[in-house]
Amino acid sequence: MKIKNGAKPTLVVLAAGMGSRYGSLKQIDPFGPSGEAIIEYSIFDAVRAGFGKVVFVIRRNIEEEFKEVFGDKFGGKIAVDYAFQELDILPKGVDVPADRVKPWGTAHAVWVASEKVSGPFAVINADDFYGVKSFQLLADYLTNADAEQLNACLIGYRLKNTLSDHGFVSRGVCEISTEGNLLAVTERTHISKTPDGDVYYEENNEKQSLTGDELVSMNLMGFTPLFFEILQKGFEGFIKEKGNELKSEYFLPSALSDIVVNYSTKVPVIETPEMTYGVTYQDDKPKVKAMLQKLVDEGVYPHDLWA
Repeated sequence: MKIKNGAKPTLVVLAAGMGSRYGSLKQIDPFGPSGEAIIEYSIFDAVRAGFGKVVFVIRRNIEEEFKEVFGDKFGGKIAVDYAFQELDILPKGVDVPADRVKPWGTAHAVWVASEKVSGPFAVINADDFYGVKSFQLLADYLTNADAEQLNACLIGYRLKNTLSDHGFVSRGVCEISTEGNLLAVTERTHISKTPDGDVYYEENNEKQSLTGDELVSMNLMGFTPLFFEILQKGFEGFIKEKGNELKSEYFLPSALSDIVVNYSTKVPVIETPEMTYGVTYQDDKPKVKAMLQKLVDEGVYPHDLWA
């Protein structure tokens, strides 16, 4: 694949979260028929699409365990590096508020990877399965993006294709212009479906209906490097406004909305036909394992990804 400006894009993997609702370090939990973690399928798809490097954003207290699993796994097919998301990794002059325990959020997680990324890059969650076509769409966008300008895209999934059968999920619901560009992303943190398939979210103890056909963000996005400057400015503003709120977070969809509203950047929302399979709860695991086995049986993936 020919990459504009000569550099293959980088894949930034958000893997610092422990997954409190799931109950274990699900980023390295085996799901594939040869013991692969979900993230390995994303990396495999990224390699096929033309990515040249992966940067794992992790915490230092899981570094040894994480590297033990992934350190030499990819057989030279893609370069591997690490960035660390910690409470005290902050812009100069900013201190960690007393009693702060909760991480700063997904936008902060991307920002800490800035020194490891030199060209166009994509962002993904470590615990979501995105599908091969999604990475192809993303690589096509990054291939043609002008790395000297601020450019971004979002791969959108139909909400009904992203839900868990076992509890609520968080999704960024997209508002899209008639031209297909992002207007805003609203983070909904309690989206569920009923046994009859009705979709709703809860806010202020009230249920609000959704159609299920809304396009949502699964944190599968592409950017040029200038986005890191926007992230830093946005994070500094977030700290001033909400830094002393101990549970506040700077979400990546909020930063994406910022470049649309405040920097007049056109961000295309590129719809993918793929289903996405997240593992929010332990009860999600059998379904995801069965799905991966089916894709292996159909020849989409080899039985052993890295053999």
